[in-house]
Order: sequence, then C-alpha cells, then structure tokens
Amino acid sequence: MDFQPLTNEHLDVDPLQAHFHPGVSPDEIEQVYHLKRAAPILTAFTALFHGGQDAVTVRLLVLRELAGDAHASAFSRADVNQKLAYLQPESLETVLQRLRAHGLLAWDAQAAVYRVTPLARNVLSALDTLLSMGQADDEAEMGFLLSQVAGAQAVGGVTVDQLRHLLGRLNELTEEFRDAIASGSEFRLRASQAKWHMACDWVEKGSQILRAITSDEKADSATHRAAQAIGRAQSALLNMQGMFSRALNQIERQRVHLGQSGLSTTDIKRWLLNHADLASLADEAIDRPVVPLFITPAEMLDVAENELLSDRARGVQSAGLPAGQDAPLTVNDTPPIQLELNDWLARLSDFANIGNFPSLEQDTPPSVPVHEALLPASFALASYRASLLPLLGDAAEASLQGATAELARLPVRFEPGDRMIAVNDPEIAAVSAAMLTRLPDPPPSDE
Repeated sequence: MDFQPLTNEHLDVDPLQAHFHPGVSPDEIEQVYHLKRAAPILTAFTALFHGGQDAVTVRLLVLRELAGDAHASAFSRADVNQKLAYLQPESLETVLQRLRAHGLLAWDAQAAVYRVTPLARNVLSALDTLLSMGQADDEAEMGFLLSQVAGAQAVGGVTVDQLRHLLGRLNELTEEFRDAIASGSEFRLRASQAKWHMACDWVEKGSQILRAITSDEKADSATHRAAQAIGRAQSALLNMQGMFSRALNQIERQRVHLGQSGLSTTDIKRWLLNHADLASLADEAIDRPVVPLFITPAEMLDVAENELLSDRARGVQSAGLPAGQDAPLTVNDTPPIQLELNDWLARLSDFANIGNFPSLEQDTPPSVPVHEALLPASFALASYRASLLPLLGDAAEASLQGATAELARLPVRFEPGDRMIAVNDPEIAAVSAAMLTRLPDPPPSDE
C-alpha cells in the first residue's frame, strides 16, 4: 500500500467544505462569514452545552455561582472549594478545567486565583434574559425577542436579523389566529383570543421602539424596511379583533340548547373535557359484558315487538346527562345578548335616519361622535357595542342573514380615531374620538 505525504494544499482545506456541494465555497455565503466571526462566542456555548443534561447543569451551576458573587473579582482555589462544597471534588475539577480551556475562566498564575472572563459574563447575561423570559407568563412568546430589540436599540446596535426574528414571530401568530378562526371551534377561538390580547400588550410596548428606529437617521435602509414590515404585521394583528368577535357571534347564534334545562352543547363539551378518563364514565353502566345470542327470525320478531311495546309504555328514559341547575323562568325565550343586539341595531338605525343628524354645513355628510351612540350604558354593554362597530359596511357580513347582517347594511360609516376624549359618564372616563357618518342615499335608477 502506497502512502502519499500531506501537502500544504491538503492542510489548507476547510473542514466545513465537507458539508457543501463541490464547487460551493462556504466563505461565499454571508451567514457563514458572520458565524465564523462569532467563533469565540460559539465556542463558549459549545463548552457549556456539549454533552448530557447533567454535565450541562453542573457547568452552568459552577459558572453562575462564581459570576454571581459581585463583591469578589477573583477566587482562590480554597474560595472555590468553599463556595461549591456540595460538589464532588473530581466533578468540580473537571468543570474548572473545561471552563479554563475554553476561556470562560481565567487562571492568574502569579496571584493563584480564578477570574470570570468578560466573555463568560456576556454568555450568562444572555442566558439569564432567556431564562427569565421563559419563566414569565408570555404565551405569545414575544417577550425575549422584543427585549433583545429594545436592548439593542438602547445602545444603538439593533440589527436587521433581530428585527426579522420579531417579524417572523408576528407573522406566525397572525397565521395561528387565522387558523383558529377558520376552525370554528369555540374553545380554540377563546384560547387564541386570550393569546391575542397578550400579543397586543407586547405590540403596544414595541410600537415605541419601532418609532424610535424609523426616526433614527443613522439606521440603514434595510433596518428601516424591516421596521416598517413589523409595523404592517402589527396592524394586521390588531385588526383581527373584528374577526374574533364575528366568529364568536356566529358560534353564539348556532349554539344548541337542550330544551329549558339551561344546558348547551358547549356546557356538555366543557363537562367532558374536565374528565381525564372518559372511559371511567361507563363504570357500573354495564353489569356484565355483552354476550351475542343466536336465535331464529321468528324469535327475533317476537322480541322486537315486545321491546317496541314496552318502550312505548315506559316512555323516554333518562340518557344519563349530568344534572343541570334549574334555569330561571322567563316569558321571553330570546337570549339577553340578542336583546342587546336588537337594541343596538335600533339605535344605529335611528342614527341612520337623515333627520336625526345635526346639520353642519351644506354638502357635508352628517356625522355624530361615536360616544353619543355608545352611551349611556354600562362598561360591559358599551364595550359590546363598540366591538360591533367594525361590522358597519362589511360586505362579507352584509351578504349573510341575521341582526349583524342588518347592522352591516346600514348606510353608516365608522371612522376610528387615534386620540381619546373625556366623557361625562359614571362608568366610562374616556372614549376614542371616532365618528359615525351617514352615507348618502344611492341615486335613483333610470328604470
């Protein structure tokens, strides 16, 4: 067997090339360049997280214990042994050697002390931010991404990649909420709506950061474009409130009630979901296993006739549904929410009457402030009425049947405003400065 000596050409081959197609150089890819430039940081993370979960936990424990002592900048070996006395000496020695070898701990031979390196503090700071955001009640999972953008903007170092990560999360949330609305599931809709409210809280906090980025003259064009894309994604996310309300109203209209018992299909489904083991509901329902019987057609006819007559005599027996509470006796079977909707439709129809609008100027569409239509009312009722305002002029809703379709067909346009105005009401302090404008009547046809 012949052996060829290694030449300089073989020694200069990049090991990363083995993962790429022939003819493609890794150095020609922009992301590879950025990752190679961050090699010290990546090496530090490799030193901490390479291996099993137990080894990773011990390494982070040692490094966090040493870095967490803000009163001491150096530690002798005796100090380290005393601070980490609960660890086995062999395990502690192995961890210290690994941290020293990868630049997370520095050994001062002259003073015979350990020092936590700035690289280690940067790594721990990033991990602490991620861990603290992971423990927070952030179902939208936007807290960490937004904190990275806010921190980078505060020191003037926000990057396009950070903005793109935030934009990607916003697009994922929008798609998730659209899927929930399209599913038609009330439980999934309500869970997504709660998550949507949490995402809107983060959007409100992030709007100030985006305004600072877009007004920064030092930011490049790519950063401005990414910030503007985030603003459009936030607007699309905020506009989903009307879609949630419409879907929930549709489910409310289609809900089936079981007679006058007060129970609905939603109540039954919620009761079933509270049982971890649905099979246990059948316990003691069947005394013995079902045994098949082989009989002649004549006997089958006799048994069928007997069962038919006995069923008529016994009447309809209980189906085993859970006992519900007695529903209050009312004269009107119409649900309260339908009565509120009918009252609201009557108020808006009254506003749509041209004679009820104040005369402002000639050839000017008559308008009224929105709070005159919403109030007087309780906070819950005013909020319900305000949630229906986006349906005005909605072509998709106007093509349907029902009270909300009549609301969408009214000749009234809803014009929202950005500021708030104070109102004299015992329950509501301020309302958005929005207007209700009556649309002109269509011209008469020639026919």
